[in-house]
Amino acid sequence: SSMPSSFCSPVFCLSLLSVQAAMSERYSFSLTTFSPSGKLVQIEYALNAVAGGNTSVGIRATNGAVIATEKKMPSVLVDETSIHKVSKVTNQIGLVYSGMGPDSRVLLTKAQKIAQEYQRTYSEPIPARKMVEDLASVMQEYTHSGGVRPFGVSLLVIGVGLDGKPSLYQVDPSGTFFSWKGAAIGKNMVNAKTFLEKRYSEEMELEDAIHTAILTLKEGFEGQMTESNIEIGIVDKQHGFRRLEPAEIKDYLAGIAQ
Repeated sequence: SSMPSSFCSPVFCLSLLSVQAAMSERYSFSLTTFSPSGKLVQIEYALNAVAGGNTSVGIRATNGAVIATEKKMPSVLVDETSIHKVSKVTNQIGLVYSGMGPDSRVLLTKAQKIAQEYQRTYSEPIPARKMVEDLASVMQEYTHSGGVRPFGVSLLVIGVGLDGKPSLYQVDPSGTFFSWKGAAIGKNMVNAKTFLEKRYSEEMELEDAIHTAILTLKEGFEGQMTESNIEIGIVDKQHGFRRLEPAEIKDYLAGIAQ
């Protein structure tokens, strides 16, 4: 007997489509299951959380490295001196994040523990690359373990080796990490990267890199940039890593405005 004409009715075809949509939806909530196209969709969603975060930039210079970020407060009533996005891991290493603040705090604590364990075992400071590798492994673990979700942050890590050679790394929620000459993460990262590509030079020294980092942030900055709504960290062989004081940032901003 011939098949009833209603079998291929629009209603049936629509329900078939919704079944297929539901099939692909099924994978978007499972952390450890690949979708049919080979994606772990939760990692992509974690990258969306990063892309929604404040912009951060990093530049590696010949004699040091710099990280800088927007530090927008949700209200004028918040005491901005109590919140830091640029953090010290060791005397030679610092990091900044874009994305979810609480997640970055957990990773910062893990990074500091990794560094302490290395110091205790080998009686020398941990190299930036080794710390980044270990931290990336922690982030990667959170992409395939049951009952957890990926970290909703990307990190920019700067450090200086015992030989005085500076480095800059980016670590993503997937556990991927890269060494960069200049990098940007967060909501304005596409424009910031384009700006950096035009401005970067291999001979750039730290002072110039600090100016370039501020100018890069300024590209997509909403409102007036002041010493209280951006944060900058620098590292060099002489002084190691430190976060710049608001008064120092004010001087840099005044220099750029002239």
